[in-house]
Amino acid sequence: MSAITESTLTRDNILRLFPDIASTIQTGLSAQDAQLFDGYDEEQVRLMEEVCIVLDWNDTPCGSASKKTCHLMSNINNGLLHRAFSVFLFNDENKLLLQQRADEKITFPGMWTNTCCSHPLAIPSEIGYDLPTSIIGVKRAAQRKLDQELGIASDQVPLDKFHFLTRIHYKAPSDGIWGEHEIDYILFIKAAPTVKANPNEVKDARYVTANELRAMFEDKELSFTPWFKLICETYLFDWWSNIDQVASFRETEIRRMI
Repeated sequence: MSAITESTLTRDNILRLFPDIASTIQTGLSAQDAQLFDGYDEEQVRLMEEVCIVLDWNDTPCGSASKKTCHLMSNINNGLLHRAFSVFLFNDENKLLLQQRADEKITFPGMWTNTCCSHPLAIPSEIGYDLPTSIIGVKRAAQRKLDQELGIASDQVPLDKFHFLTRIHYKAPSDGIWGEHEIDYILFIKAAPTVKANPNEVKDARYVTANELRAMFEDKELSFTPWFKLICETYLFDWWSNIDQVASFRETEIRRMI
């Protein structure tokens, strides 16, 4: 496996390594996938047909591929990179809403993580080709997924209430077959929504203080998604302690953590 660098993550190199991306994969899962997905939840398998935004090193879209294609470690180890977002929702007491991913999830099942983490789709309303339009796209995707996962209506999380902070480029395996390689847009929002978790997506949800979250990390019986741990170990608690000035943390550079 070669190192992932700016010189390897060019548009031409990505399309050479993954020629099916050029034609935008939207044809769904093939019969050959039957063994790969044997034993997984039917709804979660269906969601693997969603079409993610494939990126070069600079976060420029260069095509699209299915969620399945983007999350196979065999592709990730060859440099396949896609766009994602992570929402951190705080209530009026500045408590953070966490979710525990459902056991039905194909990647990172049963793990605790931030409020919502997913992918903008390669559709006109969610794709963006520069930073301002990409931020709008991930905010729209965040509304869509907060509703789908946690039953939070979009009018309770208006687009203009989301604060974009930064982008984090990271890579993490899940179980040897699946993993993540993303440029992750970090979104903060303060809101008091009604939560009606979708049990196929979310096993549990709770609001926590910063100290309560630190205590959770000390509990050896709990597990956490790698991107959430990475963000917590580096930036989250500083951002959290300055929640009312969080806009001051906004930056345009991509933070590389690979």
